[in-house]
Amino acid sequence: MMQLPRYESYKDSGVEWLGEIPEEWDVERNLGIFDERKMVNHPDKELLSVTIERGVIKQTEITTKKDSSNEDKSKYKLLKPGYLAYNKMRMWQGAVGMSEYEGIVSPAYIVLSPRDKAYSRFFHYLLRSDQFLIESNRLSYGLCDDMNSLRYEDFKGIYTPLPPKNTMERIVSFLDQKTAEIDEAIAKKQKLIELLQEQKSILINQAVTKGLSPDAPMKDSGVEWIGEIPAHWEVKRLKHISSFQSGITLGKSYSGNNQRDYPYLRVANVQYGYFDLEDVAELRLPPAIAESYKLRPNDILVTEGGDIDKLGRGTVWKGEIEECLHQNHIFAVRVNNVYALEEYVSTVMESDCGRHYFTWTANKTTNLASTNKSKLGDFKLPLPSKTEQAQIATHVEATKTEINGLISSVEKEIKTLDEYKKTTISSAVTGKIKV
Repeated sequence: MMQLPRYESYKDSGVEWLGEIPEEWDVERNLGIFDERKMVNHPDKELLSVTIERGVIKQTEITTKKDSSNEDKSKYKLLKPGYLAYNKMRMWQGAVGMSEYEGIVSPAYIVLSPRDKAYSRFFHYLLRSDQFLIESNRLSYGLCDDMNSLRYEDFKGIYTPLPPKNTMERIVSFLDQKTAEIDEAIAKKQKLIELLQEQKSILINQAVTKGLSPDAPMKDSGVEWIGEIPAHWEVKRLKHISSFQSGITLGKSYSGNNQRDYPYLRVANVQYGYFDLEDVAELRLPPAIAESYKLRPNDILVTEGGDIDKLGRGTVWKGEIEECLHQNHIFAVRVNNVYALEEYVSTVMESDCGRHYFTWTANKTTNLASTNKSKLGDFKLPLPSKTEQAQIATHVEATKTEINGLISSVEKEIKTLDEYKKTTISSAVTGKIKV
């Protein structure tokens, strides 16, 4: 990546977070740079939001947003093009930016008007830079770290670098071009990840519905979302090859002294194809009660639902935690090994045909979806011989490992580009590089 030169000479800024700045730059408190604006009573203006990822955007661009149609917006603050705004509770995370639109923002936001509007774009980059955000966090306070708030009284006391106007214009022009180039490179790599994920899904679904032999004669499975399967395969309902264990319902109280703590899995612990065991809760109850909810190695755990992404996700439990229980929003599926192998059945449930079944049969409300034991039991899956099941499961695992490795490499490249972008912005707006 390009190495840019430094300025010819530097001086001590006298500001700890800023360090040395170019000789011709000045430093001034925000009090002398910005005016706070509290213009209200514009309820019909377009709703804007201040985001961590992009700064100020139209609220219509947010895919998951609360319904504010019935809210009284008379106290919302007017934001004009060239103004800046920040979310007091999220400033330390980067929820700040310059607006390109005229609209209104939450009364909880701070709206700033630079006294010289030509500086607005520069401040957009400066206030979102890593170094400035660290200083913002230092001056933020609240009941806990996640509730830290940067009040305007503290913001206006921060000392800010001010380069000459022509230098500022060069910095903004450089960063506009450089960040656009980096964002384009990141977008291409994100698209590549999408294609790899799509390829992985296609290959998994093909393996569990068509098998590994391209020359095998086919027949209609009789199930729309499965399509044709090899002629020697069967289709069986999950309940005909498995039994089901329901989980424990929380909130019950138990009497007696014969109780102990047991680890138990919640929906958050069960992900697609893996378990997240960093935060496993415990539950106190009698051993006799716990016995009915203990997981066994080779149980397939399946989530009931909730948010749409929690519907029917899971994988095979290998006994990662001894004497572990599961809550009632997780089903434990015990496959009868006379008919099938756990790894194969789990792979089918994770495939596109499995995802289609859970989505199609789910009980749905707005943004929520759930299944139940009856629908889980009615899940129809293509069933080859156990020898083929083992071959398919091994093949799929190898495919996933290969493609996940490629995805991981691309994700690392994206992280490197993102870090380069942040470093470039911070270095440019604080004078550590000359552009």
